[in-house]
Amino acid sequence: MNIFYHKTTETAENLLIAMCEAHLPVILPLLEEKVGNKLAGLEADFLAKEGEIRTLYLASGTLRRVILLGLGKEATALSMQKAAFSLVKKLGKKVEGSISLDLMDYSPLRDADKLASLVEGFVRGAHLGAYDVGLFKTEAGTPDRKAIKLTGINICAAAEKLKALEAAAWRGREIALSQCNIMDLLNLPGNKLFPEDFAQKAIESGKACGYEVSIMDKAAIQAAGMGALLGVNQGSAAPPVFMILEHKGVGENLKKVALVGKGVTFDTGGVSIKPSTNMYYMKSDMGGAAAVLGTMELAAKLKLPVHLIGIIPATDNKLGENAIVPGDVLTSYSGITIEVEDTDAEGRLILADGLSYVIQNHQPDVVIDLATLTGACVMALGYHAAGMFTANDELAAALTAAGQSAHERVWRLPLWDDYAPQLHSDVADIKNYGGRAAGAVTAAKFLEKFTHKHPAWVHLDIAGVAFGDAGQGKGKTGTGYGPALLLAYLESLI
Repeated sequence: MNIFYHKTTETAENLLIAMCEAHLPVILPLLEEKVGNKLAGLEADFLAKEGEIRTLYLASGTLRRVILLGLGKEATALSMQKAAFSLVKKLGKKVEGSISLDLMDYSPLRDADKLASLVEGFVRGAHLGAYDVGLFKTEAGTPDRKAIKLTGINICAAAEKLKALEAAAWRGREIALSQCNIMDLLNLPGNKLFPEDFAQKAIESGKACGYEVSIMDKAAIQAAGMGALLGVNQGSAAPPVFMILEHKGVGENLKKVALVGKGVTFDTGGVSIKPSTNMYYMKSDMGGAAAVLGTMELAAKLKLPVHLIGIIPATDNKLGENAIVPGDVLTSYSGITIEVEDTDAEGRLILADGLSYVIQNHQPDVVIDLATLTGACVMALGYHAAGMFTANDELAAALTAAGQSAHERVWRLPLWDDYAPQLHSDVADIKNYGGRAAGAVTAAKFLEKFTHKHPAWVHLDIAGVAFGDAGQGKGKTGTGYGPALLLAYLESLI
């Protein structure tokens, strides 16, 4: 979808006017004057609720349609994003050509203090609305496969505002495209995204966006002694990979931030096999890794002055003749031994090696891991916030604020030592499963063991927010969660 910039709406064929509920009485008389018609009854039909759309068809002149778009109670970047998403989903396959977003003199948004952020939100929502989840559909012409006819958005505003709005629109587009890229990853089935395929996508992303990518193959992983990652991979015919991504911005004394993402490309649960119902959704068990990749893309494209390191241990978790079984003991990269009580608690195993590796080899100032880790976190927080675990109050506050601003929210859960005894093992240093009680907390306590007491580590359990009802299809799909949250946090460090 192309974005254009205009100093007038005179040539518009499809004019879009976005407004919140309070704007409605003010905008109607101005709109009547513009279209040369009395709009009797419009207030009864259109209330400017968030995402509400009303199309007015004109009989003559260049202007063919006036589309009214509701923003709800308040015009914010988020309400603009949601409204634009709704607009493209509902009209994108009907309206041909381009839509002109009117931010001119009579627009209710012309004096908004944060006009650039509104445009960023609108462009981001429009691109997300145009996302097609049907990656492998072949039948053209069916209702869900009709091509998007809407080819462009014209941003119409006073000349002196256009430069800032162009920068905002570009930023919104780049954030959306990175989100779409990671939604693709989560929506790919397991037979289309093996670990080596994931690594190839990272290589291509690095070349396209301008960050460094290094891939450790199975031999290198074995030589490094990543026994936890190798243990999870034992039942698979597809070899594991360990990805190291790096963006180093321009500047001195850059904050060094490490991101570690769980990259289980398909999770059967191994010998502790999952129930068959909805197991096919386990293609999404690499949501943390996808979020890391998307954030690396944004950091590079936006040229953030930070030193960002992304770590992605990737494997699938399947049943095979060599698969680990409950009771097996693995030796992790750190040398800490792990008794495997549950082979379906595999994500924390591969993260253990990822955390130890990045802390020992890169000495980051901040370490953030992201993982679709536990169903327990979904039970605790549902589908509206990620679980956040950290002993660092400053880091918790910064990520909470970033989550609020990006509307990718986090909620802090306890990391008290009271939970540690649930992970006691008689035969090894620690066991990988602490039972059903406080399952999200004990998973975080397990990971804490491999952070080597790093003072600024946070674990984000994104099981409930990475894959769900994103409005992209009738079933669950990738949501694109992660990059916007992490971008807001990284920018707070600058």
